[in-house]
Formats: sequence, structure tokens, C-alpha cells
Amino acid sequence: MEEPARETPGLLSAAHAQFRGQRFGAADELYSRFIAQSVRSSAGPAPTGKCFTHDLATAFNNRGQIKYMRVDFYEAMDDYTSAIQTQPDFEVPYYNRGLILYRLGYYDEALKDFKKVLALNPEFEDASLSLKQTILDKEEKQRRTY
Repeated sequence: MEEPARETPGLLSAAHAQFRGQRFGAADELYSRFIAQSVRSSAGPAPTGKCFTHDLATAFNNRGQIKYMRVDFYEAMDDYTSAIQTQPDFEVPYYNRGLILYRLGYYDEALKDFKKVLALNPEFEDASLSLKQTILDKEEKQRRTY
């Protein structure tokens, strides 16, 4: 069985183009097709290589972004978690998942994700700011509860 990257050479590129063009419905469909074909293909001999892993993780992350914009937070977090499982050293889905956790008031979980981002990439300024804000909001919430 061929690797998914060879089976669907333009699928991921087309999905990225739709995403960049803010045609999110089409991008969602293309990312979903790429993910489905990748998962099906990896049921046989596992695709190898950092390129394939990063492509699959990026597809999950970007599809999660689309779900986030639709305010489908739990589905978005599922995609971010799949991206993390696919490529544990990819800091962006940790950050994105952390933002949702923060918005939902799950400060402890958000803190873990923001700290992981900074462990992977100490220069990720938005993650640093989000970590600081989460700490402040968690402290404020604790003060209000007493």
C-alpha cells in the first residue's frame, strides 16, 4: 500500500489553499478526506517520516481551527489532541487546545498546555502571555470563591 502522501498528492495542498482563502467548509471537507485516507493507509504498513507525521498533525490542527471558529469547542479539542498524539513535539495544537480550555474555565488544564508549549518553544510569545493571563484569572476565580 502506498503512503497517503503519494495517494493524495494535492489533497493537503488544496485543503491549505481553501483554509488560507477562508473557504472553511471546503477546507474542512478536504482536511477530513486527507485525514481519513491517511488513517486508512496507516492501518497497513505505517507511513514513516517526519514530513508525513507533520502533514497529518497539521491537518488535524487546521481542521480543529475550523471547528473552533464554528464554536464547536469540544470537537476542536478532539482534533488538537489528535494532532498532539500524531506529533507530540508540535507546539501549536497545545496552544490552541489551551486557549479553548482557558475559555471554558479549565484553568489547570490550560496551564498545562501553555507550559508544554513553552517547554517546546520558549520563544512562543502568545503562549507566554496566555500562561500569565491564565494564572491571573485562576487566582481571581479562587479569590471570588472564598
